[in-house]
Amino acid sequence: MKKNAPPPREYPFRQSLSLFIAPPLTVLILTGQALASGYRVPEQSLNSVATASASIAAVDGADSAYFNPAAMSWLDKERWHGEADLLYINLPHITYTDHTSPARNGSSKTEEFLLPAVHTVSPEFNGMRFGFSLAYPAGLSKRWPAPFPKTFSEDFTLRVIEANPSLSYKLSDTLAIAGGLRLLKASGKVQSNGTIIAGPGPVYSTISRTMEGDAVAFGYNLAASWHPAPSLALAATYRSKVDLDLDGDAALSSSTGFLGNGTPVLALPAGSYSGPGGVSAPVPAVLTLGAAWIFGASTLEFAWDRTFWDAYQQLDFTYPSPQTHPVLAAAFDNPLPKRWAKTDAFRLGLAQRLSEALTLRLGFAIDGNPVPDDTLGFELPDADGRTYAGGLRYRVNDRLDAGFAYLYTDKKTRSVDQTATGGSLNGTFTGTAAHMLALGLSGRF
Repeated sequence: MKKNAPPPREYPFRQSLSLFIAPPLTVLILTGQALASGYRVPEQSLNSVATASASIAAVDGADSAYFNPAAMSWLDKERWHGEADLLYINLPHITYTDHTSPARNGSSKTEEFLLPAVHTVSPEFNGMRFGFSLAYPAGLSKRWPAPFPKTFSEDFTLRVIEANPSLSYKLSDTLAIAGGLRLLKASGKVQSNGTIIAGPGPVYSTISRTMEGDAVAFGYNLAASWHPAPSLALAATYRSKVDLDLDGDAALSSSTGFLGNGTPVLALPAGSYSGPGGVSAPVPAVLTLGAAWIFGASTLEFAWDRTFWDAYQQLDFTYPSPQTHPVLAAAFDNPLPKRWAKTDAFRLGLAQRLSEALTLRLGFAIDGNPVPDDTLGFELPDADGRTYAGGLRYRVNDRLDAGFAYLYTDKKTRSVDQTATGGSLNGTFTGTAAHMLALGLSGRF
């Protein structure tokens, strides 16, 4: 049976590899490129959602265990503090419009996630506090059903969960320091299939890949909190890079070569591989500085963070031995350049006490993106973004608070033309955005 001729100018196989299991790990989480630069997810609590993650210097609850463990020292020292949040994330579909052929157009599927986050802080013991957080620092999910995009990312899911124990020590009534461990578990899945140019003529081949893997990795975090005046709080935090070495199983295949009219090219036989496979990718380091001003019933915080995405320079899939079939080697084994760059985010948050029981929080953030035009792909069509957020917290009684928060991230339209550098994309991505809703309970015991 003859195959239909593929659309003109199909994707070079070198790039069809870009269907990577890439950015790091996956397990219990979430999203694809929307809440921050790259595949990072900053918001991990009710207050952080309400303030667009401008909750570092003035963090005043159990979520300090994650965002600034040094600030655990300023909580009521006689009590346990705890918080449980349910985070709902909605990623609307993204539309790709190709500049060369409508046959390459497509839209991703809408993604939805529910993530439980937990934070707790112990009472003070000899100036020390212990904290623990369960959070989701990174993740991806992107599915493209249309023929051209699914050659790169038919199903690209990356999930990460982090257990973060920490310990703070109060050096004085105004200065505290802290450190902690990062224990990350990741799991990922990637599927793709499509037709590529596999040789001059042109000769085509239909390729497919299914890969699944997981990893466990460790890092650390450091923090300092300083209150030089009653109305001023300063903070610095650092979360280390964690390299995720995902190991699992891979199934690769390529068809016998064929011409545009379907004629087989027997000089290019079919190829297949089934066995172990792996890839390494970073959860990048993040440095954050925050300053909060307290005046009356208002607290205004500015935070700046730098995400060190320059740690992600290439994507290299590994197997027990190199792939020898020319199509499988070129599509799935040769390292892919990424060349990501550091990004800066600027965050502004306001906490306004409306009454003794009710507090309003608002937030705004500007975030860059790390992905250069020549390595942008369907698994993460990232762009510079703006985030708008708000929420309410109600003190039910001396022991219990309840609240909700909503966040919206809007990413700019992104157009790329990779044809001059041998890439596959020449088109525009629109509609990249994210919605996040948080419901939370916090208590003091």
